[in-house]
Amino acid sequence: MKLFLDILLVITSVLLIVFVLLHRGKGGGLSSLFGGGVQSSLSGSTVVEKNLDRLTLFTAAVWLIAILGIGLEIKFS
Repeated sequence: MKLFLDILLVITSVLLIVFVLLHRGKGGGLSSLFGGGVQSSLSGSTVVEKNLDRLTLFTAAVWLIAILGIGLEIKFS
């Protein structure tokens, strides 16, 4: 079980990094420094952006469950 949770934690960690980097900058910060602030969002959030948000939240939930599972297994073993 611990091996499964460890592998799940590594996979979800990498996926979270990728998903967060795929998100579009909302203004300010480093993204606008390199020309990201020039674009205007005329259509608001697209379907792809909404699906990416959902996928990121689902991956974060699985990541949190894996962290809690590893913590409980360490505590009770």
